[in-house]
Amino acid sequence: MMECGEEEKAVLTDWACDCFVEGRIDVLVENDEEAISDYVRLQKWVKIAIWCIHEQPEMRPTMGMVMQMLEGFVEVPNPPSPFLMRSMSQLNKLVAKT
Repeated sequence: MMECGEEEKAVLTDWACDCFVEGRIDVLVENDEEAISDYVRLQKWVKIAIWCIHEQPEMRPTMGMVMQMLEGFVEVPNPPSPFLMRSMSQLNKLVAKT
């Protein structure tokens, strides 16, 4: 797993997932006091974003469902393990190194 401090070397989606798993989503909004002050909302938005980039399209929420999540009508479940969400390019890089 990537350290949150290595963001300059990261694929943004992988880095965001890693920060979420590590409980360090504050790093994603570095120096944005307004976002940090509403941590519950920030966490909800990050979870929704992670769902929306799920590698399997059938697992992604519809735009209607996303709107319901954003508006608070539907609870946002924790996204699946980030290991299931790694892009094919990232996996290919790992395979090529072995």
